[in-house]
Order: sequence, then structure tokens, then C-alpha cells
Amino acid sequence: MTRKFLDAISGETTTAALHVARVAVSGGMLLPGQARWRGAGNLFLGVTAAALYPRHRYGTDGSDQVSILVQTATGLARLSSRPQTQDALLWYVALQANTSYLVSGWMKLLGKSWRGATALGGVMRTRTYGHEPTFALTKKYPKAAKYLTYGVLALECLFPVVYLADGRLARLVITSAGAFHVANGLVMGLGRFVTGFTSMHPMVAYTSTPRTFPSAAGRDDRILFVGATLLAGAVSVAGAVAVQRRMRTLEGWSHSDYLTTRHGSTLQYEQSEGDDPTLPVLVFVNGMVSTSEHFTWITEKIEQESGYGVVTYARAGYAGSRYRSTSPYCLAESVDDLVDLVRGVVPEARKVVLIGHSLGGELARRAAADLGDRLQAIVYLDSSHPEELNRSNQQSKAAESLGVLMNTMTRSLNAGLGILMARPAWLEALPANCRSRAFAQYADARMWEAGRREWDAVEREFRAFDGNLPVVGTHALVISAQHTVDRDPEQLLMHNEIAASHRGEGRRVESCVLDGADHDSLLTGARFATEAGRRIITFLDGTLAADAEQVRDEEETGQ
Repeated sequence: MTRKFLDAISGETTTAALHVARVAVSGGMLLPGQARWRGAGNLFLGVTAAALYPRHRYGTDGSDQVSILVQTATGLARLSSRPQTQDALLWYVALQANTSYLVSGWMKLLGKSWRGATALGGVMRTRTYGHEPTFALTKKYPKAAKYLTYGVLALECLFPVVYLADGRLARLVITSAGAFHVANGLVMGLGRFVTGFTSMHPMVAYTSTPRTFPSAAGRDDRILFVGATLLAGAVSVAGAVAVQRRMRTLEGWSHSDYLTTRHGSTLQYEQSEGDDPTLPVLVFVNGMVSTSEHFTWITEKIEQESGYGVVTYARAGYAGSRYRSTSPYCLAESVDDLVDLVRGVVPEARKVVLIGHSLGGELARRAAADLGDRLQAIVYLDSSHPEELNRSNQQSKAAESLGVLMNTMTRSLNAGLGILMARPAWLEALPANCRSRAFAQYADARMWEAGRREWDAVEREFRAFDGNLPVVGTHALVISAQHTVDRDPEQLLMHNEIAASHRGEGRRVESCVLDGADHDSLLTGARFATEAGRRIITFLDGTLAADAEQVRDEEETGQ
């Protein structure tokens, strides 16, 4: 029904007519008139803006959403004859205003640039929102820029102080917020923010005025009690959902088993021995903030079409694995855990193939030295390279935003906000039987806490890397995702270097780019993942045949 309505108003003629009507109504709103007629105008502007939003979503921003909210709430208030309803709607807008500033401020605190008071200069030097004269001033007067940055943080994080001291702080806070938006409009080009956000300020002023004042006498504040009750109920539901997801995350599969590593951590793993006990066992190593379920398409392909054994596991802190190390975390710890898992799970008579995606590829590469002759091959799936933060501008620029994302997700999920998380697109691409478990992990803070710990170590160790990759004396298959290398050609060079580190007499090394795949769909997309699985099987069969031929040649030479 909704889609039919949106299709009906998405035609060029209908859209143009709606815009003309909006201009006419907006002009009429500037004229004096009765409250009910003005309310109808508000409601029309709010409803039509919401209806046109899906068509014009590209290029819209928070000011458009605020405008829809204010127009709709104001229209309903003007059309209502009950003061209680009017006050409830005005309180609704005022609470939305407080939430907007609070969330914006506290989210800024997660970023190093805001905490370090360098964000203002950073924003002013960008092409999208930058302003060269203002950037020059931040360089010329760094102390003033620092105080201004902290002032913005204080204004947003402490906006609800308008309700303290009988509202005596309201005028100062609202004026400061208005000046902030005007400055954004002039310097950053965010003109719509001026009218959008300041349209909420009258509601904040009204609700922060003591009821002893004539303008607020008889104001109905019961919406606060209702809101607090609803919030308490929402918190209870969110907590119950979070507990249920945590239990789902920890329980594992019916065939899951556990192993304790030298660092005291417990790893949860799943094992399939395969049809042929003489063939190697494939151990899959997931990327950062990723699940072992991401490999399901590939492991199903391998189990159905080959006799290889398969082991998947969750690193310490992921899924049902427990992180119990007391030492400061470094990547070597995860490498040790991987080596312990191989030695504890794979029979000594069987060789091992490590298959790592993203960071998992780097962990597999580092584990090769400890596994020695037990290692048949390493398969790199769009792998990380220890020098990528120094050589790739794209990776380096994304580093800070990734750290902010980790912090944001961890704190939000610990606060119980996981109930608001939408299911990501990659999840729906996974096999149906593992989606609920993968999403439970994705919406649980433990995964993001583990990811934050790993990212800190990655950033520290990768930025300190200097030199060539050491030789790895085993076969290797390097599979790159096309979108990864297309966006950043330096990644292809680094993947080639990983392959080159394996080259040597008697070692088979292959590289390929999987057309159409990106970093995630290489695993989660059925078509790409099954193709990757096919190439892995073909490659491993080739290495075994080459090794067998080499043994025969050596035996003949010895005779």
C-alpha cells in the first residue's frame, strides 16, 4: 500500500504539482490568519515533505527531518482544541531538540579530533563543508579555535541545562545554539540548518519556562511522566533483547567445542573431519568484527565437493570464545591462539591449510613460522597487509573513522541500543540457517569490544611496520576482490607482495581477482563465495598433486 502511494506521487507531473503547492502554502503561512488554517498549512507541509522524502532523499540532511517533525507537530497542535494535546506536542518537539543536541555532542566526544580540539580546523579544510578564511583563522589563533571547539561540545552535551535554575539559563543556551546554527549557515553552507533547528527553540523556551510565569501557567507537563514510563518500558525491552542476543551469541552450535589456549582464553570452534583422513584440514580465520558464519557459503562448497576437513572458530572475545588474557593485547596473542587451536584440534598426521579473510589473512601469515612443516598452504581472501596504513591513503584516512565507529558501536550496544539496529544487507545474503546467530553477534557489544581491542593493536603495529615481508615457505593462493583493488590500486600491489613472499622452489603460488566481488561479498555473496570455494579446491588439489610428483621425483633420484 505504501509503495503504491509513493509510486503514485513520484511521477514528474505530480511531484512538480506538490512542490508548487508547497510554495503556495509556505507563502500563505507568512500572512496573518486563524490558527486552524495555519495548522492545516503546517500539516500539509509536513506530510508532503515526508511523502516526497523517498524521492528526494539524496541530498537531504537532518534539517529536512527536523522540518518534517516541527511542521507536523505544530500543525496537529494548532488543529487541536485541547490544551493538554497542544502541550504534549510542544513537549515532544522540545524533547526531540534536546535529544538532537545531546546525541550530536556525545557522539562527537567519541572522536579523537573533537576531544583533542582539532576538529574545527579539520572540518574547515574539507572541500564539502570547508571555508578557507576560517581555516586560516584556526591556524593563526589555535587557542581560540580550541576554546571554540570545546564550547561547541559543551553547548551540545549540556543542552538540557535549560531546565535548571528555573529556566534562567534558557535564554543564554538558546541564543548560543541559534548563533551556532547561523555560523554554520554562513561558514559551512548549511543554511537549512538555521531555519530547521531554530524552529524547535520556541518549544524549548516554552517548556523550560517556570509554570509560575503567565505564559506557562496551566501548562500540562504530564507528558514527561508518560515519556519516562515509556522510556522505562523501552529500556526493559531493550535489556531483555540484549540478554537474549548475548545468550544466543554464547551458546554456539550443537556441534561446537572448546579449547583453552596458552594465554588462558577459551576458543569456541566447529570441526568437520572430511571424507578423506589423508587430506589436509582447512582452518578458517575470520576478519575483524566478523563472524565465522561469514565463511558458510565457502565451507558448504568445500564440504560438499571435496574430502577436506574444515575447522571454523571464533577468536577470543567473539561469539562463545572468552578473552581471559591479562597482558596488554597484541596481534601475536591471536596468532598464538590460532597455533594452539591447530595443534590441539587437527590430528598430527594431517596437514593444515589456513584460510584468512582481511585481518585473518595477516594472522595466518604470521602463524606460518610456528606451524612449519604442518602447513600445506595459506589462502588469502582480500587480505590485510601490515604496511597498508602507511601506503594506502584510503586505508589511512579511514583509520580514525573506523576507531570512532568501534567506540560508537561498543558504547551504544552496552547502553542497550542494539534493539534499534537494522539488519545489514550482507546478513540477508548469508545462508538462512546462520543469519540469526550472525546477527546476534553483530548486535552484541562483545564483538565490537573485541574488534576495538584488535583495531588498537592493528593501528599500532601496522603503522610501525617498516621493511619487506619475510619469506613464507609454503604454497599460497591470493584472492582479491575486484572492488577493493579498483578503489585502491595500492591494495593490488600489496596483495602481489604477499604472493611474492611465498615464491620459491617447489612452492605453488597463484593470484587472482574475483570479478564483481567486494570485501564483504567475497564471503557473503553466494555466487562469489562459491566461486572462491571452487578456486580453493582446485588450487589445493593442484598443490597436493605437485607435492606428490616432487616426492616421486626425489625417490627416483635417490634410487
